[in-house]
Amino acid sequence: MALVVLLRGVNVGGHRTFRPKELAEQLAHLDVVNIGAAGTFVIRRAVTQARLRAEVARRLPFTAEIMICRGRDILGLLSQSHFGDEPARSDMVRFVSVLSKSPGKARPTPVQFPASGPWLLKILARENRFVFGVYRRQMKAIGYLGEIDRVFGVPATTRNWNTIAAIGKVLANGRA
Repeated sequence: MALVVLLRGVNVGGHRTFRPKELAEQLAHLDVVNIGAAGTFVIRRAVTQARLRAEVARRLPFTAEIMICRGRDILGLLSQSHFGDEPARSDMVRFVSVLSKSPGKARPTPVQFPASGPWLLKILARENRFVFGVYRRQMKAIGYLGEIDRVFGVPATTRNWNTIAAIGKVLANGRA
């Protein structure tokens, strides 16, 4: 069973930087594929989540939140429409946030930020550990991504829908 590793808050704004390509090379024995520079990896060899988490943590030059998902869960996301009536537009970004664990009670969706006035970020839906939304391509909108942790009560890491599609392609085809 393939696994997907998503690191939280790495290679952002010059903080907690590392080279994902080098980490992928160190994990070559797990048949890993690096997706981009944000700390996203597909692990194609069988390994337990506990062992994988320990191996990744040991090789990082800092402590990081490590989210691990089953590949089949990511493929399941791609087989459904989670963005409702929100059209794909060039001035908006579709995203998925992966929660560190399933939250207890969470606010119903949709939720928008800011709460009044023109929205910059909308949380559209949640499915287990996955939160779906859109944000406008404006610098202020990125700041609202941190609100996802507060809304659901657990840490989250966010990826563009295009990154999720790239992960799905590796899972389905076996290569980047």
